[in-house]
Amino acid sequence: MAPSAITPPHTHAVQQASELTAAAVAKKLAETASSVARKPNGVEPTLAPLDASKLIFTKTTTPMTVPELGSPIIATASQCSDHMVTAVWKATTGWEAPELRPYGNLSLAPTASCLHYATECFEGMKMYRGYDGKLRLFRPDCNAKRMLMSATRISLPGFDPEELEKLMLAIVAVDGPKWLPKSRAGECLYLRPSMIGSAGALGVAAPKEATLFIIATFMPKLEQPKGLRLLASTEGIRAWPGGFGFAKVGANYGPTLMATKTAAERGYHQVLWLLDGQVTEAGASNLLVVWKTREGQLQLVTAPLDDKIILDGVTRRSVLQLAHERLANGSTGLEPIEIVERKYTMEEVADAVKEGRMVEAFACGTAFFVAPVCAIGYRETDLDIPMKRGDSGEYAHAIKTWLIDIMYGREQHGWGVIVEEKEEL
Repeated sequence: MAPSAITPPHTHAVQQASELTAAAVAKKLAETASSVARKPNGVEPTLAPLDASKLIFTKTTTPMTVPELGSPIIATASQCSDHMVTAVWKATTGWEAPELRPYGNLSLAPTASCLHYATECFEGMKMYRGYDGKLRLFRPDCNAKRMLMSATRISLPGFDPEELEKLMLAIVAVDGPKWLPKSRAGECLYLRPSMIGSAGALGVAAPKEATLFIIATFMPKLEQPKGLRLLASTEGIRAWPGGFGFAKVGANYGPTLMATKTAAERGYHQVLWLLDGQVTEAGASNLLVVWKTREGQLQLVTAPLDDKIILDGVTRRSVLQLAHERLANGSTGLEPIEIVERKYTMEEVADAVKEGRMVEAFACGTAFFVAPVCAIGYRETDLDIPMKRGDSGEYAHAIKTWLIDIMYGREQHGWGVIVEEKEEL
């Protein structure tokens, strides 16, 4: 048999592991979220589904004070709004009625699964106070669907994403009017849906209890007016084929913190994670580069989702969709650009810089939003990335402006979901 026809052992193992994981996820969905999964052999599930229509409202009796913009507490990312949403799932009965209740601590046994086996996932999104006075979420359906994927990847229960989206809208409708008033047009609050394995029992097994919760909090702005400085990692890796880099789980983040701290000590804002020399993510954000090929073709390039190494970022997805719609044909006045999702290496980036073909680069994500990159540290050398506008490249600036217009209501768009506010519970 020709060598090319032989599947390398490690590749075969990854494929087998992926197949086992996929089968387990399908089974978990069938057991816990029948509305989004095929019923196994026609058997009706007996566990109660997550049902937002059963939401119980319990108003706080000790309302907190909204901090002024610029208050030091905002920088701590610890000031949450008055309420939170919680819902408990049990293996024997399914989802209990969710509750919108006063913000407060969770009660967990020291043996809780999440504290020992990383059975924890979360989402990062924002609520926006529009310039038109309306309160919005940006593509919450994408976050809800991604959280379902993350939860089932680590053996947490499934749910109908539409029900989670309704719970997100509920807390925004209640706390948004006070914590993001109309006087703060153009501002936002961070929304954090999470799920943890809360069963109090040791043992490496799928937890028999889980707790879903949603909180809203202030977050400091992470903008870098002079551009983002990235340090390319030539040693550690963040994720690998067959792993869980595509899921938004806590285990993807804790192991990166030491490298991020080291990068900061060297004057960089984030680590640019590589895998065998291939560019993957910039910190917890997706990276996109604009360059010209040696043949003169202008391209917007970013790593693909195929190997499930990087996160399917909602901002990334939106950037690419807008680029296809508005940049591919040159209708906006900018030079037409080809949008490419493929594997590319740090050496390709370095060559494009050295040969004068690099046009710009930017990271994108909920936290950093659209953040132009000014430099990438690679093999003890800083590669200077052009920023034609001084604080940004032209393409990053255009995309960022379009997204801001949608998020804050300057452009009426289906991605901006208007929330019907409730002044009183």
